[in-house]
Amino acid sequence: MPRVVHFEICADDPERASKFYADVFGWQISKWDGPVDYWMTATGSREQPGIDGGIMRRESPTMPGVINTIDVASVDAMVEQIVAHGGSVAMPKIAVPGVGYMAYCLDTEGNMFSVMEEDLSAV
Repeated sequence: MPRVVHFEICADDPERASKFYADVFGWQISKWDGPVDYWMTATGSREQPGIDGGIMRRESPTMPGVINTIDVASVDAMVEQIVAHGGSVAMPKIAVPGVGYMAYCLDTEGNMFSVMEEDLSAV
């Protein structure tokens, strides 16, 4: 069964948001060394229940505050299922280098989420 495995917090000022979450909750936050501005966020130890996430720059005023990422076996197959059941694609499949493939979608209520297929060879 696909599970939520990651969250993204969208921020107008990611550095400010990173400081806020680190100061308030003690989260460990570090800038990702990838092709986009992204701050990796560890919310606790691996032994403790919960998920980690990231903080990213808000690209538009309509971008939601939080986006959950769901782990799937195939982004392509899941996007077909999403559309067949009344959802839509907000951003088509992209490669996340060294991580996998993902697409941003909307459910039938207009809520944004992403689906991620792990593939460490993605470029």
